Amino acid sequence: MFKLNSILITIILFLLIVGMHEIGMKIGERYENKSDDDSKSQTTAIQGGIIGMLALILGFTFSMAVQRFDNRAAAEIAEANAIGTAILRTNLLANPYNTKAEELIEDYIRNRLEINNTDLTETKTREKYQKQTLKIQQEIWSLGITAAQLDPNPVTSGLFISSVNDMIDAQGKRNDQLRRQVPPTIFYILFIIFIATGGLIGYASGLGKKTSRVPSIVLSFLICLIVFIIIDLDRARRGTIQVKQDSMEALTPVQQYKNF
Repeated sequence: MFKLNSILITIILFLLIVGMHEIGMKIGERYENKSDDDSKSQTTAIQGGIIGMLALILGFTFSMAVQRFDNRAAAEIAEANAIGTAILRTNLLANPYNTKAEELIEDYIRNRLEINNTDLTETKTREKYQKQTLKIQQEIWSLGITAAQLDPNPVTSGLFISSVNDMIDAQGKRNDQLRRQVPPTIFYILFIIFIATGGLIGYASGLGKKTSRVPSIVLSFLICLIVFIIIDLDRARRGTIQVKQDSMEALTPVQQYKNF
């Protein structure tokens, strides 16, 4: 489902709900004369219970999607802060290692911005950027080790190596947050409940003397709109609602950040 467009999923769901509503309404109209007030009130009570359950599951799923979105935003800030600390601590290195470290970190920031602006479905492109990320990380780490061997001082080279380690850890945590999404099974269960609810609402409407499709269509549209928001929030680097890269972009250029 992740490979499908969010709008396409929402449209298909809307059509299925409306279609099931029409089927339920036809069945309800067929049994209208055979139903008494007790059966109609029972159907209405069941309908209300299912709608309440639907609202509960919607709220639960929306909360999961928002939490994951917030976690991705926090991970972006944490990584930017870790890189910013590494940039500042390049001043602790002796020449020419400080200049070389700045250049490597600047390349690292550009690479991280590129990969974070790439759709998760573009696996080959992301793999290419990921390999570049690992290569630059290794170069920065090797530079720090070399500087530490020439100046084995925990207050200078030691602090820089520590900040590089934090920068690498922050990148790994952010990648992990990108892979954490609402389980597809929950969406499938949601869709089944929505479609079944549409059929039940249609059946209850068909049992009445007068039927109107407008309220049911509006309700179906609102349900699908909420589903679209949930799916979009849950899709890192895919949907229209995305975590901004402001903190990472503020790090470039490196020299301007250091002088800020």
